[in-house]
Amino acid sequence: MLDARYVSEHLDEVRAELGRRSPADAALLDGVAELSKRRRELIHGTETLQAQRNAANESMAALAKSGDKAALGARRDELKKLSDEIKRAEAELGEVERAMEDKLLVIPNVPHASTPDGKTDADNPVVRTWGEKPAFDFQPKEHWELGERLGILDFERAAKLSGARFSVLFGLGARLERALAVFMLDLHTGEHGYREVYPPFLVKAEALRGTGSLPKFEADLFKTYRGDPADNDALYLVPTAEVPVTNLHADEILDGDKLPLAYAAYSPCFRSEAGSYGKDVRGLIRQHQFDKIEIVRFCAPEQGLTELELLTGHAEEVLKRLGLHYQVVEHVTGDLTFQSTKSYDIEVWLPGQNAYREISSCSWFGDFQARRAKIRYRPAPKDKPRLAHTLNGSGLAIGRTWVAILEQYQQKDGSVLIPKVLQSFMGTDRIAPP
Repeated sequence: MLDARYVSEHLDEVRAELGRRSPADAALLDGVAELSKRRRELIHGTETLQAQRNAANESMAALAKSGDKAALGARRDELKKLSDEIKRAEAELGEVERAMEDKLLVIPNVPHASTPDGKTDADNPVVRTWGEKPAFDFQPKEHWELGERLGILDFERAAKLSGARFSVLFGLGARLERALAVFMLDLHTGEHGYREVYPPFLVKAEALRGTGSLPKFEADLFKTYRGDPADNDALYLVPTAEVPVTNLHADEILDGDKLPLAYAAYSPCFRSEAGSYGKDVRGLIRQHQFDKIEIVRFCAPEQGLTELELLTGHAEEVLKRLGLHYQVVEHVTGDLTFQSTKSYDIEVWLPGQNAYREISSCSWFGDFQARRAKIRYRPAPKDKPRLAHTLNGSGLAIGRTWVAILEQYQQKDGSVLIPKVLQSFMGTDRIAPP
């Protein structure tokens, strides 16, 4: 969430920054000036009334000693009137501040100055590539055809259980999913310095507000409840481990000497895929349930850019160890996520689809999430607390990594080779047709 005071005092500047995203985002600021003006008026008026009440209280004591009952009664009536006016002003101030917060909760983050301008993902510049596209002397197949022929991927039985956009993995397919999770966690915790976390997969609404999923993206979430759909204590299935891990430090003041903090977490992820009708209907690219390793970092503001490059490099290292060709693109302003100020996408090559597909989005949020979740740090023991900066990225999306292995390592006979770093866990160097 943007800072209400900063927005009020720099409205034209913030409007211009949001305009780099889109005119529609800049238009979300409409009405903020009026709310800010009314808020200032109410604060000034309330403070004036409170000063008058304090003066009246002091004079009451003197009148009580004087014995002037008429004057004392008049002053008492004046004091009651002042108190009633203060209550009304405070109530209206509360309403204005809630209206301001409700407006700010649906306004996206401003782009960082270094984020390139652009309208859509088609404008995202390629920052770097790694490896070479695998060459085939046959027409490469898509992962769903490979998986079904190998007997390790089944959509029909999943549909029988849960409907569309679910899958069942069998045998070495299921083992490959597990191997990837273990490999990624071991790499991030063993070499990259992350602390492993196993968080809850059901979270309160406050946690989703803290990371920016609510209220704007409620339609993308799966909500649970016990009897009453309007239950305020209803829990949500996590769309990503970013939500519980970031909120580990909600309402906390961190020790600045211990920053940056780094966590890695496995979780299943649950998304309704609202608005994606007809998109990626085949295969594992866009499922209602998928597995992911999330890497999350907390840092001081001046560390943000460096931390983003570091985190992105950690996600890339997974693909390097697996020998999977990929490219890194930088988000332009029009393609930034709601919460992000600067982001990179890592896109893995899928030869069966003849396309690069996102396998990780690595983002720096500035203090946007920290303000919502009240995540602060104290630079030095006696310093005033400041808002921390948060970052996260997929390290990686396990299902999409599974897909990339099948497509990049497929063989002419229909088998799929296993990357060397996974062979000891898998107990084999290939998955062969039955």
